[in-house]
Amino acid sequence: MNAELLYQKLLDALQKKMQQGSFELAGLAMGGAWIAERLARDLGLPHYGIINVAFHRDDYAEKGMTALRTASTMTTHLPYEVNGANIILVDDVLLTGRTVRAALNELFDFGRPVHVELMVLADRDKRELPVYANFVGEHAQIPENQILVLERDEQGRFSFVLEDRE
Repeated sequence: MNAELLYQKLLDALQKKMQQGSFELAGLAMGGAWIAERLARDLGLPHYGIINVAFHRDDYAEKGMTALRTASTMTTHLPYEVNGANIILVDDVLLTGRTVRAALNELFDFGRPVHVELMVLADRDKRELPVYANFVGEHAQIPENQILVLERDEQGRFSFVLEDRE
């Protein structure tokens, strides 16, 4: 799975969407924020937001220090008015929908957008909640015992690696 090709597919979709009206980007920490940052730059947008879901996760007790570390290194930052905005949430991988649910909870702590859409590089199609992505780079079939991890090199290029689930 070529993450750079999937990124280009999402960029093309957003270029078309820009012709329909304005929107704000909000990337989910970490991978989604990397994607949102690059999309904003490539589209010439003045800013992008970051949403950290650490404190809204339903598995917060299990994540423990990992959740605290991500919350302190990449905090929620939305440099635009959320009320009345059209917002595209950006994430790297969609699996159960639980992270997206947490992101919506965090987003609504900052206001009430008029419309929210979801964009992901990879959709693993293993939903536990009724969540779907409006923009999908690729539907990926990954073994249950593995996770798909987005990496970014020094030039900002993306790649996916498979890791065993802990």
